[in-house]
Amino acid sequence: MAYTRKQLITLIVFSVAQFCNAVCVSLQAPFYPAEAERKGATATQYGLVFGIFELTVFIVSPIYGRFLNTAGAKLINNLGIFTVSVMCILFGFLDKINDTTTFIALSFVIRIVEAMGNAAFVTSAFSIIAKEFPKNVGAAFATMETFFGLGLIAGPTVGGALYELGGYTLPFMSMGIILLLAAILTFCLLPSAGVEPNESESSRGYLFAALRLPSILLATFSIISTSISIGFLQATLEPHLRPLELTPFQMGLMFVLNGATYALSAPCWGWLCDHWLSPRSVTAFGAVTVVVAFVFVGPMPFLPLDTSLPVCIAALIIHGIGMGAQLVATFTGAHRDAVSNGFPDDLGTYGLVSGIWTSAFALGCFVGPSAGGVLFDHIGFRWATVIVASLHVLVAFATITFICCNGNRPESNLYTSIHDSKEERESLVTGGRPRNTDGDSTYGSAGSSQECLHV
Repeated sequence: MAYTRKQLITLIVFSVAQFCNAVCVSLQAPFYPAEAERKGATATQYGLVFGIFELTVFIVSPIYGRFLNTAGAKLINNLGIFTVSVMCILFGFLDKINDTTTFIALSFVIRIVEAMGNAAFVTSAFSIIAKEFPKNVGAAFATMETFFGLGLIAGPTVGGALYELGGYTLPFMSMGIILLLAAILTFCLLPSAGVEPNESESSRGYLFAALRLPSILLATFSIISTSISIGFLQATLEPHLRPLELTPFQMGLMFVLNGATYALSAPCWGWLCDHWLSPRSVTAFGAVTVVVAFVFVGPMPFLPLDTSLPVCIAALIIHGIGMGAQLVATFTGAHRDAVSNGFPDDLGTYGLVSGIWTSAFALGCFVGPSAGGVLFDHIGFRWATVIVASLHVLVAFATITFICCNGNRPESNLYTSIHDSKEERESLVTGGRPRNTDGDSTYGSAGSSQECLHV
């Protein structure tokens, strides 16, 4: 695929910023719990410090998406990166506070503000990517996700190494400064054309109209289920594998497996969604793949197998492949479905859908560890995997049913293709009966695009 100079600069800038952003939000995992315990905090308290991040992203992402055009995508993006970098640096000075209540309270405040910055950056970046790469949105999104996955892998490793080298403050100070430099790079190099404030293209009020689309609801359910599976493993895999007596280094590698597989497979899924397969077909395949992974990661209690390291490794690799298929396909498909079903082909719509995607992912990342811990305590890991797998069975069944009933075409009887006039666009929100026209867009129809819908 041939990218223009503007597209190439945009992708490189966002990929670097995405990597640094992921490192900053994940580097405290190896040592913050121990530091919090030294201050007198309980596991529940510092666990909520981690969980509040995803909950905040879930709440604010749709808000950013709704007002993206009004404020300007580039401004929101730059402010988001700057906020994360400053909060990362401030988090590094919490070890100077000895009072437990103050320590936890400031931890909450900094993580909440950091999450608001992260949501601003991610939502605006995904929206600009969808706007700038109309023919290769899947591949471009997957490239960003690859760098995000690499950042999540590198974050705890870099954080632990810097902590051993220079104590609590060094990891946050050094990575915060690096992200601040990335923010300056983004400000200087990110093209402004097409991402400035534009009141005439505002998509305010379209959130519930988007969520009324069955295809968008289906994608949202798939995203939440996938991120629940990720969060569930983050919270419960270590105690499940504890009887195998792995070293800390070996246990760390187990957590890298599915993330690394996701990072490596995401570009492949993006390319397939752009050129060969329909996003819904890829979503269904991904859901089935995750089910297979959760059948064996325990393994499930009705299988005559004991927990073994080779089987668990294989299951985690399979999980990475499946979650890559689901996350990339839902992002690609949701944008196409929104535009093809009557939403304006502008940055406001991309921001709206990106906000929904980011919010749904964060919700699952919050629910997964929270519910996973409860399930682990009450029914054990092996039976808990049955529940997570059942969610993905529902995703696969609903997606396959949708394909059988509607094909891979959007619900054209609900919305028109693309509206040129403000009056026609507003009919989407007010419930007016739209014309059934065949408009043109950069994406084309989600069911008839020649580039990507060869099943």
